[in-house]
Amino acid sequence: MSLMTIFLQVTNDAANNFSMSHLGGAIGAGLAAIGAGIGIGQIGRGAVESIARQPEAANDIRANMILTAAFVEGVALFAVIAGILAVLK
Repeated sequence: MSLMTIFLQVTNDAANNFSMSHLGGAIGAGLAAIGAGIGIGQIGRGAVESIARQPEAANDIRANMILTAAFVEGVALFAVIAGILAVLK
């Protein structure tokens, strides 16, 4: 069996078992990842601007930035896992 036949068979099986939850899960996981990237970018931008305005507060700003980015990343991880579980169901 060639690689192309295996690929077509897997694609055909996936198309036959397709449901709206698969589509919603995939879109949700993608949006969660994109949203987390944008959010962490905004956090970093704000931290750099704040440090530029008040260099003496750099350590406090950096610590708060890292903590906030970790919270955003944790929530995004839960959202991506929920989306992947919806796809695999």
